[in-house]
Amino acid sequence: MTAEILAVGSELLSGSITNTNAREISRALSAIGIAAAFHTVVGDDPASLRAAIGIARKRADILITTGGLGPTYDDVTKDILCEVFGREPEFHKEVAQGIRGFYETSLHTPMPENNLRLAHLPAGCTVFPNAVGTAPGCAFEEEGLHVLMLPGPPYEMRTMLHGHALPYLRALSTGVTVSHDIMTFGIRESRIDELLHDRMAAMANPSLAPYAKPSEVCLRATARAASAEDAEALLAPVIAHVREILGDHVYGCDVSGLPEACFHLLKEKGLTFATAESCTGGQVAARITAFPGSSSVYRGGVVSYWSEVKRDALGVPWTLIEEHGAVSDPCARAMAEGARKLTGADLAVSVTGVAGPDSDERGNPVGLVFIALATPEGTFCRRTENGSSRRCLIQEVSVNHAYDMIRRYLTGLPVA
Repeated sequence: MTAEILAVGSELLSGSITNTNAREISRALSAIGIAAAFHTVVGDDPASLRAAIGIARKRADILITTGGLGPTYDDVTKDILCEVFGREPEFHKEVAQGIRGFYETSLHTPMPENNLRLAHLPAGCTVFPNAVGTAPGCAFEEEGLHVLMLPGPPYEMRTMLHGHALPYLRALSTGVTVSHDIMTFGIRESRIDELLHDRMAAMANPSLAPYAKPSEVCLRATARAASAEDAEALLAPVIAHVREILGDHVYGCDVSGLPEACFHLLKEKGLTFATAESCTGGQVAARITAFPGSSSVYRGGVVSYWSEVKRDALGVPWTLIEEHGAVSDPCARAMAEGARKLTGADLAVSVTGVAGPDSDERGNPVGLVFIALATPEGTFCRRTENGSSRRCLIQEVSVNHAYDMIRRYLTGLPVA
């Protein structure tokens, strides 16, 4: 089945806000085996919306709209869909009561009467209650096309998507779709294609597709079968083959990234770590502290942007900085060892480099970064060169290198 995602809102066209809903829905659809074939954005204009719906109904099996379900004059999505598909709006008393209750209990204010408009939904539809807002969504089928309406605010859309829309779509099929994300680092998408191209091109069910991120590549393996157990049986040899071919570049399956993989490994082994950061400005620390329970593995860190802070807070000898510079292998090692000593952590990772846009005072080029890991067995250091990449990309890649070194140490792989 193919889907078209139709986002409604003039603010999306003007660039005032980003259409994050389309990305969220596409990912969710992919996980259940539905391809998002088209993304369309239209303004709050009835004629444009009619035209977009007319195109979508000819080329998709599923039409999912976001936005335009509110009580104001420019919220026209529901009205136009009723008009195009010949469905009279029906008043749902229970929906109206729910909206009134939301205003009274959550917003502590009487409901404006124009919100009763939200309780009028297409005749014969399946209602999607809005647990975190006022505008309900719904779904109906017309001439083989399944139409789903979701609210525009991202938090409301996400809640309704996972709570109601995805169960509705899963019920359309008797089969089950299962996906697993095989996460890799340190190998380019083009190299993965060289190694796996023939196999990926020949696959249908299960399938295997690469998704490149700024500093890593995810391989999504998807299978469809009569049951989840049968789908898993189809996927097991695919995942095993990828691990065999890509080796230690594979760092996990169904994890959000290297920080999460390290979080679980550190917890399993009962170890802690600390950070000493310069060019990443605390991003290594921020990534681990995003996980609930991170205090069990992370002790603390120092953002030592100035050389004087490296000396005074981390104990990096000033003679070392003068001789080798702040962006150097010796300085990175001393920073990591200083953070480990300062915090009492089992491990400590450091990052120092040139994130740009200009070279440093010693002429080190933009993109040169040293990452060190201090451990009870000694200190390891990795030199990376990222060329003239954007500042934010250099920082993100450096953060992942830091966690890759931790991951490799914890799993007994070569670190540097």
